[in-house]
Amino acid sequence: MQSLPSEAAPAANDALTALRGVGPALAEKLERLNIRRPEDLLFLLPQRYEDRTRITPVGALRPGQTAVIEVEVALTEVVYRRRRSLLCRVSDGTGQLTLRFFYFSRAQQNGLQRGTKLRAYGTARPGPAGLEMVHPEYRLLAPGRAPALEDRLTPIYPTTEGLQQTRLRGLIQQALDRWLPQIEDWLPGELLADFSLPALDEALAYLHQPPTGADLTELAAGKHPCQRRLALEELLAHHLSLRQLRERARHERATPVPGDAALRDAFFSSLGFELTGGQQQALADIDRDMAQAHPMMRLVQGDVGCGKTVVAAAAALAAVGAGQQVAIMAPTELLAEQHRESFFRWFDPLDVRVGWLSGSLRGKARNLVLQELADGTTQVVVGTHALFQEGVDYRRLGLVIVDEQHRFGVHQRLELMEKGRSGDLRPHQLVMTATPIPRTLAMTLYADLDVSAIRELPPGRQPVQTVALAEARRSDVVARVREACSAGRRAYWVCPLIEDSDLIESQAVESTHKLLTEALDDIPVGLVHGRMKPEQKDRTMKAFAAGELGVLVATTVIEVGVDVPEASLMIIENAERMGLSQLHQLRGRVGRGDAASACVLLYRSPLSRLARERLDTMRRVSDGFELARKDLELRGPGEVLGTRQTGLMQLRVADLIRDADLAAQVQTIGRQLLGAAPAAVEALIHRWVGGAHRFGKV
Repeated sequence: MQSLPSEAAPAANDALTALRGVGPALAEKLERLNIRRPEDLLFLLPQRYEDRTRITPVGALRPGQTAVIEVEVALTEVVYRRRRSLLCRVSDGTGQLTLRFFYFSRAQQNGLQRGTKLRAYGTARPGPAGLEMVHPEYRLLAPGRAPALEDRLTPIYPTTEGLQQTRLRGLIQQALDRWLPQIEDWLPGELLADFSLPALDEALAYLHQPPTGADLTELAAGKHPCQRRLALEELLAHHLSLRQLRERARHERATPVPGDAALRDAFFSSLGFELTGGQQQALADIDRDMAQAHPMMRLVQGDVGCGKTVVAAAAALAAVGAGQQVAIMAPTELLAEQHRESFFRWFDPLDVRVGWLSGSLRGKARNLVLQELADGTTQVVVGTHALFQEGVDYRRLGLVIVDEQHRFGVHQRLELMEKGRSGDLRPHQLVMTATPIPRTLAMTLYADLDVSAIRELPPGRQPVQTVALAEARRSDVVARVREACSAGRRAYWVCPLIEDSDLIESQAVESTHKLLTEALDDIPVGLVHGRMKPEQKDRTMKAFAAGELGVLVATTVIEVGVDVPEASLMIIENAERMGLSQLHQLRGRVGRGDAASACVLLYRSPLSRLARERLDTMRRVSDGFELARKDLELRGPGEVLGTRQTGLMQLRVADLIRDADLAAQVQTIGRQLLGAAPAAVEALIHRWVGGAHRFGKV
């Protein structure tokens, strides 16, 4: 690729102030978008595109259509109905339209006098007097001088407060003019040819300025070859950073843990059941890792209720038997408390001291815990992110266990691991997730970790009957909830939204709570959603767990964590809008006790083919790994990982579900580059991951 002459070539590490018009204030706004160098602007891709390349006759407009129109003002007036509005009646000879403005100035009103010609861009919608556009973009046209139309699609970028689209487009145009010509393409041309993908500069130029006639449907779906090219490179960069971290970990030192057979045998004897084959294999993997003189970095993934916590407890006892401390971190106080109760119940008879540390612990109680961690009295501590806060010191932290690891930010996990550093020794690391990941995706996503999978459920685990019902049968479901609560059981009722929305026809959690409170007037109904304060949310969930509430109406915040054996009924509103893996996580909240349990998937008709297949799969399949595989196959809106930004994978372009089929290519190219092009590896990591890859040690 040709570069600019050396004296004029902008450097890849130029400051943002190298851009015309960028001072400290604008640079600060751009940093909110993770733009720290001019080159970063090239990788801020449009969220969507608008077609402003042609004028649409007003008479051809249809409701919901977004278009450019060229019209003449027939009448402008201010009206005072439900709210003050400026109405501008316009026409082009083929039809009439109203432009409606709720926010306007006297100068704007004066500029829209009868006979004025203008060009407007907006979305047509039905109004009281026919079609109208609300707050369209427009520009006045001088007599006989219409400016040229756009010759490419108009990009709409993700932005931040105080940074308008036009300003952002101008900055990106500067980056395209000055930095794109000398950008390095680190992927070998023969590899790109093998996969029929374009060069980097070609892909970036196309995505920032698609030509007229570009396939908007393909672009919106993220399936255009230019998007796939960038997604491949981004996934590759993250994969390479994790592979590097894995190699570094192999050269770091940890205290080998031989295991304490007597302590573990006593624990197993107290359980009253045999470990499944999957649990035994996962534990054998852990024992083999912890016996080494370098830190274990292992992920145990398994379905809801497969017994990962028992495996973690057995690993903890091995570390305790070797004279080391164990820290067990959970993402919420409620889940951490449940772990504390389990570990205390298991370990207290073994004379293993279990401590507790959370943000709500204060005063003398907190000081005592800190003292006992520092002097080694506490052998196992369970808690939230409070475990790594300033002032928390460990005497000999040898094992860190992180539950639902993708719920933590990389900084948080790094800080907990750093707590365990002693000289050049690092603690062993065991992370767990109840979100099964198909093997090909796991090899990309967790390239820094060895992976163990527990596939079977322990004996006695209740199967959950799953049914799909149209929302017209809501009254039947309410009657079923009343029946379950009258029998001493409890029910979850999950809704995808907090408040009712005109845009999405979903049953909002607050209106559902009100409806159920009235319909079940003799049964206490609780409410939990993500906008509540954590202590308020935890208080309500504890009340539900304690039996003070019969029904818990919630958003998907209860997807992970709460364990209530008495809950035997799960109702999920608008189930057709959720992904298989998320539905399966919610279903896993019931079936934990002795009672027969059921999951009711309420849906709104008519169902799309994809939604119908998804609900049918939920009714037939109970295995989380199979559902995760199917989720990828269907490319539904649900995300296998529960969150787009998962652990290290804070993705800008790629989508782990949509682009999962690139995993094999990522691994193939990764092996080639690691062996033959170390400079390319470093450059790709720097471009897409930046300094974040140092957090992979956690």
